[in-house]
Amino acid sequence: MNTSTTLSPAALLIKNIGTIWQYDPDATLRWQAGAAMKTIQSLEHAWILCDHGQIQQIGKMDTCPTLSIEILDAKGGDILPSWVDSHTHLVFARTREEEFRYRLEGLTYQEIAQRGGGILNSADRLRETSEENLLSDARKRLAEVVHKGTGAIEIKSGYGLTLDSELKMLRVIRRLKEESKIPIKSTLLAAHALPREFKDDRAGYIRLIIDEILPRVADEDLADYIDTFCEKAFFQPDEMAQLLEAGATYGLRGKVHTNQFYSFGGIQRAIECHALSVDHLEIVTDEDIVDLLASSVMPVLLPSAPFFLQDHYPPARKMIDRGLGVALASDYNPGTSPSGNMPLVVALACTQLKMLPEEAIHAATINGACALEIENELGSVAPGKRANLILTTPIPSLAYLPYAFGSDWIEKVLIDGKEII
Repeated sequence: MNTSTTLSPAALLIKNIGTIWQYDPDATLRWQAGAAMKTIQSLEHAWILCDHGQIQQIGKMDTCPTLSIEILDAKGGDILPSWVDSHTHLVFARTREEEFRYRLEGLTYQEIAQRGGGILNSADRLRETSEENLLSDARKRLAEVVHKGTGAIEIKSGYGLTLDSELKMLRVIRRLKEESKIPIKSTLLAAHALPREFKDDRAGYIRLIIDEILPRVADEDLADYIDTFCEKAFFQPDEMAQLLEAGATYGLRGKVHTNQFYSFGGIQRAIECHALSVDHLEIVTDEDIVDLLASSVMPVLLPSAPFFLQDHYPPARKMIDRGLGVALASDYNPGTSPSGNMPLVVALACTQLKMLPEEAIHAATINGACALEIENELGSVAPGKRANLILTTPIPSLAYLPYAFGSDWIEKVLIDGKEII
């Protein structure tokens, strides 16, 4: 071991690791697709040295150094890279459990929206809520998901639907970015629904986004991406393309909601607009798969949403068998996926989407990192990457993680090489 580099007082040596999963000794792992998702590199009986927030060195226990620094004995537990949750709506004003009851009574997503529920319900509540209260609640949610192993996250606006309220949401996300120890990406989703004020003027609301909201967001540097809810009852593919093209003039790349309920050209327009990802994809045709295979656009699947809505699941098995890669994310939001529990998302990917455990781990780590353009920082256990890690209790195999979906198998979560409390 090279000990020529002076270690800081905060250095940490993790020893007696059973297995390191997503082991990436040369830090070269990138987007995994098709058959490559079925295998995952590992290292047994290992140690990891962390310092300055990064993984410094990795080795087998027979080469473990003796150092006068803090020691974490893994006691045979395994190490994984932290989850990268690339699609959430974590900032919101109020939960919507009354709509959950409506669904149990048989109402559809669209019928609940017609009753004043859905996105417009959240928008009404958010407009009434102060920035400080939004921030306080979002902090608690963020802490909760980090304790479940999330080491990077994307958060969208979209419950404002006015200039002032969209800016309020994005400023809350910026404040979370400034104080959080995990990387956060921010997405402008003003085109989440048509606000009541514009119910008879779709073009007027799109002009508001392009002419007023986007310039202010860019001026205050409040967003990394732009998004549109591209569905028949919300925004059409041509409208989505118009918004993505406007966002591109400010350096905001597209991350698009589409194909949740219908396949009607959203994927194709997103590809034409050079979007980074297309998210949801509960409904995917053979043509959609062919077009995605010919592009660099990343499919992001959100299985906890159809689980909660009792709806169609994305055809992940078909997509991967045809050669596509997929990422997994939680879609954490108050209406259709009120959970940011990524271990549950991984379990649902296996039980409902028929993904193998190795495929699900790839999708929730390195592919999630690619969907946020942070694969050089996170997504695998590699020297030089951030030391955002999950330590498990001793487990018999990787398959145990989705298998034991009701067990608390996370022993510790480390962010930048420090245990979170």
